[in-house]
Amino acid sequence: MVGQERLTEKQATALREELAQLEGPRREQVVAAIKTAREFGDLAENFEYHAAKNEQGLLEARIRTLRSRLDLAEIVADAGSDVVGIGSVVDIAGDGGQAMTVEISAVGGAGTVSPTSPLGTALLGEKAGATVDVQAPKGAWRATIERIH
Repeated sequence: MVGQERLTEKQATALREELAQLEGPRREQVVAAIKTAREFGDLAENFEYHAAKNEQGLLEARIRTLRSRLDLAEIVADAGSDVVGIGSVVDIAGDGGQAMTVEISAVGGAGTVSPTSPLGTALLGEKAGATVDVQAPKGAWRATIERIH
């Protein structure tokens, strides 16, 4: 299926929680802001109204995106600690000696890499101790998998 993402149950739960927050309290805040802004008078020149409506549009777009991602997602089992998979946290050392820890995640966020990114693609299916070639847009580099957890 085109556009299908592979998510662990933990990652899908994080998206569901974000969706619940956006559809509940956040949507209520935006609706209240629009109502308050309408009370300021002429809508044609009402900055607060236009800003609130813009925020509502962005919120609804994010909600649609999350719903679509969850509807199309394939839930996969955690990879465990033997092989790098979706949801794995991996300690790697670059060929220049730099060390980093990344989580393979389609959800995104700090410290994550997409499974479809050059690094994610290189790491998937590999074991601790393996050295992988990463074909990045800014040039190829090598990384050694130090630990999978």
